[in-house]
Formats: sequence, structure tokens, C-alpha cells
Amino acid sequence: MASMTAELLNTISSTNAAAQRDLGIINYQASKTCWAFLEDDETFVKGIMGPIGSGKSVASCWNLFKWAQMQDVYKGVRRSRWAIIRNTYRELEDTTLQTWFDWFPRDLGLFRESKMSHTIRIENTDGTTMHAEFLFRALDRPDDIKKLLSLELSGAWINEARETPLAILDMLQGRVARFPPMREGGPTISNIILDTNPPDEDHWFYKMFEEKKPAGWKLYKQPSALAPNAENLDNLHPKYYQRLMANKTDEWIKVYVRGMYGFVKDGKPIYPEYNDTVHVSDDFIEYNPELTLWVGLDFGLTPAALLAQRDPLDGQWQILDEVVTDDMGAERFSEELNRKLREAEYRDATEIQIFGDPSGDTRAETDERTPYDILAANDIHASPAHTNDPVIRREAVAHQLTRLTHLGRPRLIISPKAKMFRKGMAGRYCYRRLKVSGEERYVDKPDKNIYSHICEAGQYLMLGAGEDSHVLNTSSGMSKNRVVKPSVNHTRRRKKKPISMPVVHHKSVRSRR
Repeated sequence: MASMTAELLNTISSTNAAAQRDLGIINYQASKTCWAFLEDDETFVKGIMGPIGSGKSVASCWNLFKWAQMQDVYKGVRRSRWAIIRNTYRELEDTTLQTWFDWFPRDLGLFRESKMSHTIRIENTDGTTMHAEFLFRALDRPDDIKKLLSLELSGAWINEARETPLAILDMLQGRVARFPPMREGGPTISNIILDTNPPDEDHWFYKMFEEKKPAGWKLYKQPSALAPNAENLDNLHPKYYQRLMANKTDEWIKVYVRGMYGFVKDGKPIYPEYNDTVHVSDDFIEYNPELTLWVGLDFGLTPAALLAQRDPLDGQWQILDEVVTDDMGAERFSEELNRKLREAEYRDATEIQIFGDPSGDTRAETDERTPYDILAANDIHASPAHTNDPVIRREAVAHQLTRLTHLGRPRLIISPKAKMFRKGMAGRYCYRRLKVSGEERYVDKPDKNIYSHICEAGQYLMLGAGEDSHVLNTSSGMSKNRVVKPSVNHTRRRKKKPISMPVVHHKSVRSRR
């Protein structure tokens, strides 16, 4: 490990006795990844990601202090101003501030609690003075967000970036490189630091650093805490990770110990019956146009559609595809769905059955049209499911998750193409945890998010196909009295060929861990 004291602290000589004492005991040893991260002064937005306890936050603290010392001199002073951001005030005070004070104590400078600022002034051995302001800001206070929008900064650090909206980072990019003013030479370094535990692959952090990869962005990844080259172990209890992993799920260990992208359940899953190892196909499932194409719809401002077919060999439901939107009205959604149904894979469907949320049969106040009217105007003819009862809806899907077909296959299987539906079923579609003391408690309604809509579209699909018959103690199989024959626009009749096996590349279920 490289020592920060060798290059930086030897240049610092404070006239303040307390500061001199505090600086004398600092001996920061950076790990390999943290040192590479610290040495990078060119990247505009740089991130560091790794397991719990890997030293990310400490490296970020030292990075800001280093940059403050590198500021060019104007009239003998190195002036700079830095924002340190956390998602809530409680976490800012209990975690971020405490990490900062561990290395740069309050009496090293002037800490104003009312302004949440730490001003450090140090007389350097080269005769210059470092004068740096470190402003601590949380995002759960509207006034702080408003003030953040008007700050003139040299640079910034977002602590635990996965908990911060991308909009904050977008705005922050316009607030850095503003101090000191250009008449004083401007900022020498005006970059942004992000540190975080791994988010899931739907998060903006993953999309920006792993997919879009904008110019001027770079991510430093620390190794797994279980790897031979694990970092920061010298600063942790010998059994730290061993104790940390006790009674944790594989997914939790994957994220917080191995430092890999993933999702950790926080709420109570709507479908605890779901098993990602059992209910996901190894390969993409192709649609067989000889079979009915089933479509489930959910409306609102984040409408969604789920596409499926049922294998006639054993009745297995095969989830094929999805349409997931955000902030989209019924008109645009109908266009997106129409575009999906006209894709090469689905345009030769012999028959299409479409069922949706019964509440979509309510007329809008603006033009007195229902979502179903708007769909019909775009040549998509759908019917409302017969009920909106949340228990019946849930059980119609759960029934498929707990049974095998007579061929020993799961009654419901998901193609990898239906990514959002899969993640929703794995736990993102959930009952939100209540923030109360004592035993765990949850709200009694599903949390509305980007995963709830596609999962509820799947519920309406199953209702339309009659898969709630077991809940209502009716006959098994398709509930014919509730399956509405689609209009001619979505029924393409042609002479059918004998069906021996649908075109489905589906391997026998096996563990992929």
C-alpha cells in the first residue's frame, strides 16, 4: 500500500498547535485501487465501487484534501470550495461527517454546525496558505437542494452515489469549476468524485459507467473482499467479513462482500414463491405463431405490457417479451405496443388475446376516451380483466410458481428478454418496509415503482386466461366464459399445421450459480 504522508503531508506545516498535533498522527495508507483512484486528477467524473469496509469513503476524503492542496496560488493563498453530498441528513451526520472527522478533526479548522461547513486553513512549508471550504449537504431537505443549485464550487464528492438521483449529478456538473473565480485564476481541479457499494444493473450508475461510458468518466472497481487481493483488511477485524456473511442471502453477499452489481431485497416480495434459478430460461424463448399470443396490460403514467404463450404439450406458460415505459400516456403507449406487435417475431401471430386493468375502462376527463378506446383507435383491441381484486390477481400468478407440469417442467418460465418482469418477480415488486422500531412491518399494498406495472400486467394476463379458477373454486383450465374473443384486427386465421413442439429453445432447469 502507498502512503499519502510521503508526498502530501510532508509539505504541510501548521501554525496552529492543535492542527500540528492532529496532522502529526495522520498516516493514511491507500490500497492499490484507492491509490490509482487518488492519482487520477484528469477524469471529470470518477467513481470507486467496492464491498463494505473497503476504504472507499476514506479515499474520497483524502482525494478532496489532496486537490485542495493542489490549487494554484493567488496572492499567496490556495483557495477552493468543495461540496460533500449524502442522500439524507441523518446519514450525512452519522456516517459521512464521522468519516471526515476521523481524518480531518473539527479543530483542524473551523466547523460551523449551523452551516454544515468545515473550513481548513493550513500554512504550508512553501510559504503558501491552503484555505479550503468543505460544505456538507443532504438531499432530504428542500432548502439544501435549493442552496446546492446556487453554490459556486471547485469540485464535489457524492458519498454512496447509488442512493442519489442522477438529476443531482447532472445539476452538480454545472456547479463545479465555478470557484475560485477566473479573475483569481480559476480552479486548478474541478472534478466530481462518486463512491458507492454496487447498485443493480437498472441503476443510472451502471448505465453510465458500464453502458454509455461518456467521455471524461471512469470507474475504479475494488476486488471482492473474499479475493486473495482483497483491500483494507489490515484496518478490519480478522473475522469482519465472516461475521458479516452470517445469515445473509447469496445476493446480499454478492453485492456487499463480493462487490458485484446486484439487487438486495429491502421490502417484502409479493411473490416469495418465485425462484430465479427455477423460473428463468437459460435461453431466449421464441414465439411460435401457431400459438395464441397472450398480452397483459397495466395503465397509468407508466403503462406496461407483458407477452406470453402457452405450450400445448404440458400447459407451461412462457413469458416472452415486455413493453415497459416511463411517464407515457395511453396514446404513446398504444403506439409502442403496436410497434412491438408488428415486429417480425409477432406479426404472424394466428391469434392475439389482450387483457388489461379494469380501471382502464374509466373515461378521462379531458377527451372522455378510455385507455381501451385509445388502444382500439390504434388497431389494438383489448378487454378488461373480470376483476381487480389484489388477492385473486396475486394468486393467479402464484399458482403457476408453485407447480410443475406433467412433464416435470415449471408451470411458468421467463425468457431473458423480459428483464423487468424477471426483476420484479425476484423481489423488486414488493410491499414497502415501514420505518418503525421493533419487528419488521410492511405496508399492505404493493409499492408502486417501475417493476410493479409490468408485474401487474402479468396478473391481468393470467386473469384473462382464466388462471384464477382455482382461487374461485371453479373448474380447472381455461375459464372460457371470461375469455373474450378478440376483434378481427387481432385474429389472423389460417390453416394450422400440426403442432408437435413449439419453437422454444429451453433447456432443462438447472442451477447456474
